[in-house]
Amino acid sequence: MSSVVQSVDWLAIAPPTVTAAVGLVVLVADLFVDKARKALLGWVSVAGLAASALLLLPLLDGDRSTFCATGEAGLCSYTADRFTLVIQLLVLGGALLAALLSVTTLKDDAKGMPEGEYWFLLLSSAAGAALLPASRDLATLVVALEVASLPAFALVGLRPGDRKSSEAALKFFLSSVTATAVSLMGISFVYASTGTLYLTRIADRIQHVDGQLHTLTQTGVVLTLVGFAFKTAAVPFHFWVPDTYVGAPLPIAAYLSVVGKAVGFSGLILVTVVALPSYGDVWGPALAALAALTMTVGNVGALRQQATRAYSAVRLLAWSSVGQAGYLLVPIAAAAYTEDAERSIGSTVAYALMYAAVNLGAFAVAALVGRTRALNRIADYRGLYATNPVAALLLAFFLLCLAGLPPGIIGLFAKVTVFSAAVDAGLGWLAVVMAVNVVIALFYYLQWTALLFRAPEGEPVKHRAPAPLTAAITLTALLAIALSGAPQLVLRFADTGLF
Repeated sequence: MSSVVQSVDWLAIAPPTVTAAVGLVVLVADLFVDKARKALLGWVSVAGLAASALLLLPLLDGDRSTFCATGEAGLCSYTADRFTLVIQLLVLGGALLAALLSVTTLKDDAKGMPEGEYWFLLLSSAAGAALLPASRDLATLVVALEVASLPAFALVGLRPGDRKSSEAALKFFLSSVTATAVSLMGISFVYASTGTLYLTRIADRIQHVDGQLHTLTQTGVVLTLVGFAFKTAAVPFHFWVPDTYVGAPLPIAAYLSVVGKAVGFSGLILVTVVALPSYGDVWGPALAALAALTMTVGNVGALRQQATRAYSAVRLLAWSSVGQAGYLLVPIAAAAYTEDAERSIGSTVAYALMYAAVNLGAFAVAALVGRTRALNRIADYRGLYATNPVAALLLAFFLLCLAGLPPGIIGLFAKVTVFSAAVDAGLGWLAVVMAVNVVIALFYYLQWTALLFRAPEGEPVKHRAPAPLTAAITLTALLAIALSGAPQLVLRFADTGLF
């Protein structure tokens, strides 16, 4: 059995390592910082995430690998290639924006969430999420998945004495643990069939599995996908999403909607396209069916939200994120039917980058409105243009991007890219389902957008935006506007280099 070389390429692992180290520093510093100065912990966390993102720049000059087996060229547990860097940028950027939202939320919170623990958990989850796309063996992949997930359970239920928060955390935890257990069973079956955990070696050995183990291998492939389907909020593993988003602090809901999805989709890509390409006839049709079901259930769920219901704005964004997950699954399914799998995966990554920028922007405006409208109903956004025209215009822009309508060119560009991936792979029926769902989604996105410009009911409420919240809204707006001006940059940047 091969041993593992203990020398470490510290530059390659710097982004997740620095994130984890800053988390430990914040947790220890919390013991010595008095209550009046706890906000410093938030700014240290923001600086740590920014530094981790900047450490991606030296890695652009070429692929780097570490934790490699001796005597086996190319068998490494950690690889910082193009795919890894793009997903790590998405993860660390999303965590940074969630941290900016959190600075304001923790300051406003009347129940007094423990700040040191909050920042430690957020940074720990971000470190696990940044580790996952670099994982090139199933053991590291599962560890990274759980490091990203376990702190998120605690973050959802961190509000003391809040039954809604505790219930959301419990539902999130139980469903996730069940999915992980099923996925681990699948991984054990794959290991039993191939005798290895390295993704590239699995891809080679699984093609020559003994006939007696063929059924075991197919079962392992299916069960392995279940855990990642849960992380991506694919139907029928989506039921935790609406209640979890409503029960969690709003920055954590934003974090889960973007970083949680990045974790699920990057893991799904590594397992299917890198480790199991020869079993495309198993996971391809399954993911295509999941994509159609997910986008349909998500959009219908969003369509059914009542404007006057408590937390309806957050629920709509939650169901919308389920629908968007369906679109993200389409190119991964298409990769099973085409020889140019890298192009299909690039479509998913491009769509994920667009979705991250505009969805975080929508959550940032929701956090602004939620400061004065605690129930955060869609009806609370009526007449927002009269009291805060900039926030109203930006929310309208973010919603139009999600809908795929001009001036949200980046949303239209990303949807066309995903649609093309389905058509090129011969999945015409899935392209038709996607087109129908895009039309369904137009209704609720435009309905919310129109409400922003209607005459306000009652006394208009001014929404004051603190500096961290303003920074989060500004950053997402600048990114979305820049990408809409040059949408081709997204697809060029999303060239994964996985193959």
